[in-house]
Amino acid sequence: MIIETLKKLFERDLKKVKTEILAYKHEENLWIISNEIKNSGGNLSLHLIGNLNAFIGNGLADSGYVRDRDFEFAGKGVPRQQLVDDVESTIQIVNQGLDALTDSQLNDNFPILIWDSATKMDFTLIHLHSHLNYHLGQLNYHRRLLD
Repeated sequence: MIIETLKKLFERDLKKVKTEILAYKHEENLWIISNEIKNSGGNLSLHLIGNLNAFIGNGLADSGYVRDRDFEFAGKGVPRQQLVDDVESTIQIVNQGLDALTDSQLNDNFPILIWDSATKMDFTLIHLHSHLNYHLGQLNYHRRLLD
């Protein structure tokens, strides 16, 4: 039951990431940083794509994704359409990973060590969704302030 709920929440909020990317009036503004705003909308998008592919993609869907975390924060100029396509692919890989789970596995440890010690599957998945929403809010503010 919680797995289906998580699928709906991840999909809903990744679609909001796509909506935010597409809402920029000027594509180049995705990459603006200013004063204390050190992460551009484009970099926040890259980070969300990388994070979910690294943990849910590799951890649950066995996708073989190779993460470049440095590029998530330093890369620039990725075309808007590529970001949108990557968000769509991320929705698919998240669904694939969550579809591979059973309710009984939610009490198991997450298969990838993210922090200093192992964490339960349900805790980690809820954390990953919260992380998505944290950065989604930043993306929204970035667009409204700097576009």
